[in-house]
Amino acid sequence: MTMSLDDPRALRDAFGAFATGVTVVTTIGPDAKPIGFTANSFSSVSLDPPLLLVCLAKTSRNFSAMTTGQGFGVNILSDAQKDVSNTFARPVEDRFATVDWAPGPHGAPILSDVAAWFDCSLSQVIDAGDHVILLGRVEAFDNSGRNGLGYARGGYFTPLLAGKAVSSAAVGHLRLSAVVERQGEVLVIGEEAYGLPGCDIDQGDPLEALKAHLEAVTGLPMTIGFLYSVYEGLTDGRQHLVYRAFAGEGPVSTGRFVPIDTLAQAAFETPATADVLKRFAMESSIGNFGVYFGNEIAGRVHSIARKA
Repeated sequence: MTMSLDDPRALRDAFGAFATGVTVVTTIGPDAKPIGFTANSFSSVSLDPPLLLVCLAKTSRNFSAMTTGQGFGVNILSDAQKDVSNTFARPVEDRFATVDWAPGPHGAPILSDVAAWFDCSLSQVIDAGDHVILLGRVEAFDNSGRNGLGYARGGYFTPLLAGKAVSSAAVGHLRLSAVVERQGEVLVIGEEAYGLPGCDIDQGDPLEALKAHLEAVTGLPMTIGFLYSVYEGLTDGRQHLVYRAFAGEGPVSTGRFVPIDTLAQAAFETPATADVLKRFAMESSIGNFGVYFGNEIAGRVHSIARKA
């Protein structure tokens, strides 16, 4: 199925399938005060000369300052800085009052504890539809060695943490399931008590197996997202891997979609399912997702929104 180019929401969601890092782009405004905003449309361009780019909406309140200034900084956020990302993405009056920062060698504001930073002179402003491309020449940079914060399909993630989780759980029999999202709702199985769609496997690629199972039982196209929960089943002896997943449009042949904000009051097939879905409802309301490790009784949520 080909989606319509007349639907900007669908196009934005499709762009969001590409996992990126998260940056805060900064400069000094005409009033000598620091300016900054969160952006994931960042890319390296060239090593010789050293060039990078970021994209800026023409409707941005920072448009004039960013396109007429001497330069800008790009701060690649570490996996401990989701709160910084949120601060610079919201209309906060004084964003810099909540973070530690200092002027870079070329003058752009540089944030503390980032994964890497680049202080750039403005090389070129390129018109690009409803955005402009800011081409910057790197004048100074540093690399802290910290892991970067990831972003895809509207949520943050930590690639290293997810990879370790799968490796640690992939010994023995696996139970795969998913929290399947679509337009503010999740897919549940069962009438009076909610369950999660899933399957058992003993070998093979878990992501391919889960995607094939979900599409077969629901009749919907599926995209498997990031790992959400890893726990040992004390009653069934299996390792459980729960992923976030995203369903395409169309009628569902098995189960039904229910609003996320109704999950807190619902009944569930098992206590483990209740823990997964109630945590998902809570985290959805604040946009702060983590990965759970443990068993059916006790464990720990590894949040990527921890304080730096």
